[in-house]
Amino acid sequence: MIQTAKTSEFEKADPILSAFDQLEKRLSQKGPAWVHLVRRAAISHFAELGFPTTKDEEWKYTNVAPIAELAFRPTGPYAPGSLMPGSIEEFTFAGLRGQRLVFINGHYAPDLSSVVPPVDGLQAGSLATALHGGVTGLEKHLARYARYNENAFVALNTAFFQDGACIVIPAQQVLEEPIHLLFIATAQDAGATACPRNLIIAQEESQAKIIESYVSLADATHVTNAVTELVLEAGAKVEHCKIQNESCNAWHIATIEAHLGRNCQLLSHSVSIGARLARNNINVTLDAERIEATLNGLYLGKGGQLVDHHTAICHAQPHCQSHEHYHGVLDGHAQGVFNGKIFVRPEAQKTDAKQTNRNLLLSQEAAINTKPQLEIFADDVKCTHGATVGQLDEEALFYLRARGIGLDAARQMLIWAFASDILDRISMEPVRKHLDQLLLRWFARKVKKAS
Repeated sequence: MIQTAKTSEFEKADPILSAFDQLEKRLSQKGPAWVHLVRRAAISHFAELGFPTTKDEEWKYTNVAPIAELAFRPTGPYAPGSLMPGSIEEFTFAGLRGQRLVFINGHYAPDLSSVVPPVDGLQAGSLATALHGGVTGLEKHLARYARYNENAFVALNTAFFQDGACIVIPAQQVLEEPIHLLFIATAQDAGATACPRNLIIAQEESQAKIIESYVSLADATHVTNAVTELVLEAGAKVEHCKIQNESCNAWHIATIEAHLGRNCQLLSHSVSIGARLARNNINVTLDAERIEATLNGLYLGKGGQLVDHHTAICHAQPHCQSHEHYHGVLDGHAQGVFNGKIFVRPEAQKTDAKQTNRNLLLSQEAAINTKPQLEIFADDVKCTHGATVGQLDEEALFYLRARGIGLDAARQMLIWAFASDILDRISMEPVRKHLDQLLLRWFARKVKKAS
């Protein structure tokens, strides 16, 4: 039976392996040789791993079989001029200054991007251009942190990525304005798969804010399989905000792999609203002393959506802090998954780690599978974790309604307060306002459906 199952996985992978051969032939003369070696290693691991199933503990509640059944179609290069700037205006953040790098189906779109006067030493642009142009230092970091030998979707991305964002913030440089990475899906073919790859390096004592947002201009059943490697060198401070609001026919798989150096600070936000299925893997390694990492998350689900956050924070060295705050709001038949792991290695004495996951279920059919975990191998630590699942507070509803507020408005106010506890942690005001508008639309669609 084991052999039969393995054979079945290889049969499913055959179209993918054929697509890889075609891609490698097209790209064989482009980019450095080491990239092609990495690609070939990754596709070998994918062929060995196959797509995960619900028999795998890490995917127990998230069934990706429909993705495996889709006809695999890697998206092609962007044709300049195929979209007008006005068509993407709704996806930008009003009042946000700074650079905006736009990617259509995973490929850089220079005519839609907004490049402000360059900061000395800052590299912010297309990863494909950086690789072909011989930007130094990329080999040291690209594909060195996201483990394609363990995760099939990371392996698939590593084998098939053609473009994405490459950002290098020079040492001691403080970026006054955020950099917005905007990924837009426009593919009309079912099974169209974009594999954007992002590499963000904050050199010593630098500071930056990065926004990474994913949206759709098409309703086709498309797949986004994104990987972001985030490297903070000693003393760096980075705020990273990922927003996923793709169409409800989309399948979204994303991995963020953060590697943190001594005395640095990472503030991470993950907001997931769209997609039929959204899986967010967020892995952080605290690999030196005096590091502080904060992970915030908000997920909204309705209808038949499934939204999954898997986080893993590895405390590898002493005197570090980590904090996690994840809130979920689920309605209709939506399902949520939160699996948060904190590892404390024997060397990581004086660790201070806290993790909370709170969930609101707005219907009898909505469900959440939450599993906070601690694995501690050090004896001088302070670690806590917890999860709550509940419905709106009836006493709070009664209090609001007793003051003349209608039922729908009262419910919205309580949900808004619950969500705002996470959104208010984002320091960028234009981003918070944009997310407030997304919440309003979510409420409006819910009320309209109920009526």
